Order: sequence, then structure tokens, then C-alpha cells
Amino acid sequence: MLTRIDHIGIACFDLDRTVEFYRSTYGFEVFHSEVNEEQGVREAMLRINGTDDGGASYLQLLEPTREDSTVAKWLAKNGEGVHHIAFGTADVDADAADVRAKGVRVLYDEPRTGSMGSRITFLHPKDCGGVLTELVTSAKAHGGTGGH
Repeated sequence: MLTRIDHIGIACFDLDRTVEFYRSTYGFEVFHSEVNEEQGVREAMLRINGTDDGGASYLQLLEPTREDSTVAKWLAKNGEGVHHIAFGTADVDADAADVRAKGVRVLYDEPRTGSMGSRITFLHPKDCGGVLTELVTSAKAHGGTGGH
């Protein structure tokens, strides 16, 4: 069962400049940053607030580290802006299977490692009203390290 909005992913050309905008404009601070080599991005997670289920909601700022990454291709086509929305779940495997059974295309056969050790998968935007949708189980929820 989906429990919250985990994060909104925002693609940007310059991560440091974008972080500074969110810091100086809204007072948001970087909670976590990392480079995800598999996805070809450098990212910063800005914590917005805590949630009833013990998690949190974030803005995830994404800067591509290579031209062939999905985010780089998206930026070339669309420019900077909202890239995806992610919903938190206690069990990404079960929820991915549930939505797959309802006819929604799940982009990964098995969930992959995401930010802060989470487990993630994506749903095809054409099946979700044009919105790239991510399902996220935090590392804490699945027994990994780190966590939202």
C-alpha cells in the first residue's frame, strides 16, 4: 500500500546552482547527496517534512553525470523541471506486482537500488497519465542501510 509522497524528482543541468536556489529561496537544506553510477546521476535529497508513517518527503534534485543517462536524455528533450513523482511503500515488490496486475507497465523486472539504499522501480508514464512514477521502499523499511 502506498503510504506517502516520498519525493518529487527534479532534473537540472547544475546541481550546485539548483541546490542553492532551493536553499536561498525556501530554506531547504541537503539531507543526503550521492552519485548513482548505474543511473548516471549526481543527486541531492532535500528533506521537506516528516510523515505519519515515520518516513519523510523530499525534493530529489538530479544532475546527469553522462550524456547517455536517462536524465540527460530527458533534459535534452524537455529542459529543467519535474522529472518524476515517487510514492513510498513498505513493500515495493508487492505494490509493483499489484499495479502490474492492473495493466500498468513496470519498467524493472526486479527493483533496483535507489537513493540512500532504498529499493525502487518505475512505472511507465504512458500508463500513469503522462507522469513517470516511482515506487520506493526505504532502506530502513526493507532492512538495508541508510533510509529515508
